[in-house]
Amino acid sequence: MLQDLSNMDRITQLQDEIQQLLLIMSNTIAYLTSRTNFLQVTPDIPITKQRNPEKYDIPEVFEANKKELVADLMTKAKQVEYLIKSLPEPEPEEAQAKRLAALEEEMQVANADYIRAVNRAKDLHAQVKEALLKVLIDTDADVIAES
Repeated sequence: MLQDLSNMDRITQLQDEIQQLLLIMSNTIAYLTSRTNFLQVTPDIPITKQRNPEKYDIPEVFEANKKELVADLMTKAKQVEYLIKSLPEPEPEEAQAKRLAALEEEMQVANADYIRAVNRAKDLHAQVKEALLKVLIDTDADVIAES
């Protein structure tokens, strides 16, 4: 059980790291698309739009930021890769099938216990209801007799 908790902690940590990786990717794309000027990549397609100079970074700053973003992405990707490698090997299908069959059997026993408990509660409820009705009827009969 302790091993399962440890594995779940790793999976949760992996999930958090993947979310952070996706956030870095999203922020990188937002930066790359918003802080660059339009460049002509082929003579056949002219540039039809320019950004204001305060809306984009100068090429040197842009290149430095790109390198930093790539380094951040690579670091986070390596952390994700490390966490994936630290996960245990999947259990063989036969072992999984046996474990699931045992869990299914336990679930059926627990379900039967639950049904018995519910039926017992219904019986007790009916007995209490019957006793209360008897007390009320007897009390009503006593009140009428006294009148």
